[in-house]
Amino acid sequence: MKKLPKILTGIFLTVLAAIVCFPVLVGVTGAFSSQWELGEKLAPVFRGGEEMASWTLLPVAPTLEPLVEVLLDSPGFFPMFWNSVKISLGIGLGQLLTSVPAAWALARLPIPGKKRILTLYVLLMLMPFQVLMFPQFLVLRDLKLLDTLGAVILPAVFSTFPVFLLHRFFLAIPQEILEAARLDGAGEVRIFLQIAVPLGAPGILAGMILSFFESWNMIEQPMTYLKTKELWPLALFLPNIGLNDMAMGFAAALLMLMPAMLLFFLCQEDLMQGIALSGGKD
Repeated sequence: MKKLPKILTGIFLTVLAAIVCFPVLVGVTGAFSSQWELGEKLAPVFRGGEEMASWTLLPVAPTLEPLVEVLLDSPGFFPMFWNSVKISLGIGLGQLLTSVPAAWALARLPIPGKKRILTLYVLLMLMPFQVLMFPQFLVLRDLKLLDTLGAVILPAVFSTFPVFLLHRFFLAIPQEILEAARLDGAGEVRIFLQIAVPLGAPGILAGMILSFFESWNMIEQPMTYLKTKELWPLALFLPNIGLNDMAMGFAAALLMLMPAMLLFFLCQEDLMQGIALSGGKD
């Protein structure tokens, strides 16, 4: 009987994991299915009838044709892919230069009213994009950045979430280490560069990984600030695929998912460690 709670917890987590992974499995199956097979399976959905759509975990006739079509016969795919890379790297580097010093200042420097500033950061973090969309639009218009990649990158550079995450992490650095450095004559800049940044590396890495996940999947910001299709990121490639190209849509979705999945599997331990350590203090 003592093992019953663990067994029930394991069953619950297994079912929950299956529910979370099911859309990914559907996407992988669709990426290797032909257009006619997807049409047969999903026809009831688009006909609007009372029949039920069907699905199988494995394609009846696996094919690489949708992936080949996306990679070789879709001229708009690669420009959008590189636009996504530029946006993600630009946001990541920008947050690295702004969020890390801001988090350190709010965590360790004697700034007047920093608790109120942090509270304001939290409130801004909770606001959805739709609330800030119009003010950001006016600012970007005055800066003449509309319809440029900078219109998507600049607001995200000053995102509040990395500051909040790193603030918690820098608070977890023992005060004794900082006091010892000050007794040795180290200034605040040296303490930040030689102590805070190395010790905060796991948290910084976790913040950059989470930033990549968010920026890679951005869709509302590009739709609002970018009019030229040549500047669209990969997230806007999928909504422009018609029903007659369902197989290519599944293949494009799989290719878009791969960079994020690869980064997650390569940095999974660092991500978990950084998030866990950011919750501690002293």
